[in-house]
Amino acid sequence: MATGSMVNRGVLGWVLVGAGLSLWGVGRWAWDSRAGLTQLMAGLLLILGTLLYWLKTRPADQLWVEPKGWTLTRETPRQWLIRAEFVARNLNPLLEVTLAQVSPRLHLLSAGSSEGIHTLLRLRSRHEDLPPRHDNYWQAYIIGPQSQTGLELELELTGDELSDLRSAWVELDYIQYGRQQRTLKTSHLILPLQEVDPLPELNWQKQEHLSWAPIPTHLLTPSDDWPAVIERYIRPHAQSGDIVTISETAAAIVQGHFRHPLQVKPGLLARTLCYFFPSKTSLSSSYGLQTLIDCSGPWRVFWAFVVGSLAKLLRIPGVFYALAGEQAALIDDVTGTLPPYDQFIVLGPKDPEVLVQHIKTQTGYEIAIVDANDLGEVKILAATSGVKGSLVEQALKKNPAGNSAEQTPVVLIRAQ
Repeated sequence: MATGSMVNRGVLGWVLVGAGLSLWGVGRWAWDSRAGLTQLMAGLLLILGTLLYWLKTRPADQLWVEPKGWTLTRETPRQWLIRAEFVARNLNPLLEVTLAQVSPRLHLLSAGSSEGIHTLLRLRSRHEDLPPRHDNYWQAYIIGPQSQTGLELELELTGDELSDLRSAWVELDYIQYGRQQRTLKTSHLILPLQEVDPLPELNWQKQEHLSWAPIPTHLLTPSDDWPAVIERYIRPHAQSGDIVTISETAAAIVQGHFRHPLQVKPGLLARTLCYFFPSKTSLSSSYGLQTLIDCSGPWRVFWAFVVGSLAKLLRIPGVFYALAGEQAALIDDVTGTLPPYDQFIVLGPKDPEVLVQHIKTQTGYEIAIVDANDLGEVKILAATSGVKGSLVEQALKKNPAGNSAEQTPVVLIRAQ
């Protein structure tokens, strides 16, 4: 608060200087109109410039609603109950903001038809100073500077086809209302609903003295933890000396390193340069390219494009991706991965070197995070010291994990 007060006193001081200059100019008008007019204009411009600077430096409204946790209870084969908690945070250090409206939307993804499934959504506030309403109406609520409040969503699913459900995607639309523009935002919660056998019969493939098998898991989300995932699905099959490879997309998803296109605002640079990238690539949309610009910065992307274009004329490929930052080759645009993440832009994992070391410390396995595709290209983003890159490249050359909806984000590699 002290910083804000100092800024206000400084602004007030400059406004008073401008006002004094303007009044002095008015006083001089009678005996020197030209000098008085100049002084008056200078004072008014000083006031206007000071106020514009003050407005520009005001901290922005920053209201974020994020998932906190969830539980699934299978009451009966025909009735499931999901409870999800969200936390609403006001990150502005000086000013309050209003959480004006909250509207949940539910999407069910199933292996069969979802027509016979009935859904009931119940929205409850979790304020410390107000009791919750029970009519699903969100009463506008003011959140103080750097404060938070909570809300809960209860989803009741009934029907005969619940066993076919694979996942649920909750979109929570909310209105940020404050000093600045009234803004619609959306929070996303993805829930795995399919029960996966941790002891399936693996499809081992072999070449010379090397074997590998893709491992099926439940739909991974940011609420998962990699050591726990590996303990559940890998430990029953692994032997000493095995290598565990993780898809770079799955690694990023568990980190929450993805964003919905509504969270991306393409600028002029993205809207222009996206036309120069091949169709159906992740940078051919203004949203995918803007995501890269947000990560690497506009000047770096611009100069990478200029140098890359010149290199292309000289038939030197890949220069843009080498210069534009590590995310340039890792971003998966909409449709780039399995549902419901096909509606999101998925980036590459954050700090992959730190992540593989963390997983090895927790599990004891040699870990590699890998970007592989159906073209036979294998790129190791990070690996622990015991990983032999040549073995990983040999095993993943035919991309056994797949690039579609196989839901096998981990491949176990074993040298015979």
